[in-house]
Amino acid sequence: MKADAEAQSQALAREDASEKRSFWKSRAMREAISWFWVILAFLFIEGGIVQARVIPSGSMEKTVLIGDHLIVSRVGYDVGVPFTPWHQTLWREPKRQQIIVFRAPLPEMGFPDFIKRTIGLPGDLLEVRRGIVYINNEALVEPYRMDPPSPGDNFGPVKIPAGNYFMMGDNRNNSYDSRFWGFVPRANIVGTPLLIYMSIDAPEEVWEPGHIEQRFATYLNALIHPHEVRWKRLFHTF
Repeated sequence: MKADAEAQSQALAREDASEKRSFWKSRAMREAISWFWVILAFLFIEGGIVQARVIPSGSMEKTVLIGDHLIVSRVGYDVGVPFTPWHQTLWREPKRQQIIVFRAPLPEMGFPDFIKRTIGLPGDLLEVRRGIVYINNEALVEPYRMDPPSPGDNFGPVKIPAGNYFMMGDNRNNSYDSRFWGFVPRANIVGTPLLIYMSIDAPEEVWEPGHIEQRFATYLNALIHPHEVRWKRLFHTF
């Protein structure tokens, strides 16, 4: 009888252990499936719908300020796989004076993402005379500019090739743009900004790539000192 009781106890223990293993296996499988869908959703959204960007320089002031956090729409412009160089150009084309995020044609800098305004379209004859932009010999009205035209600012004329765009910053006297490094191929267009979801008044270097500790400290400081958040800029749309 004692042997039968021990055998029954061992059988129950094995059954209990088997049920526990089955439970944890099932739970691990559910967690894995949940994370799979989360990752898939992230890749889908980041790769083809919207991306988040932070403005690290003053080249687009007063339209976009240093520390503005943007939601950028990729819909119709570009689709790709995040964290890889693979992407595919889509059907939408930038319009004149539209703000665009693009991969700057600067291989020595790793093709960084820039945000500028589309000034010249494919086929345009573009010239800057005494700070005023002329498109096909007609002066371009630019109410968004940071400063009035500078008489010493001259460029061109240049003919913009097919499939390329000429980008310039609104802060014309402090913008590293197409006047210095040339045209932007259509394949480099990422998308256009939709809205500002956060804006923090902090030094330019905080928002540059690689400054993770400084950026974290800036966010923490904004929680402690809310006045450093530019509240009036939040949810501004383009």
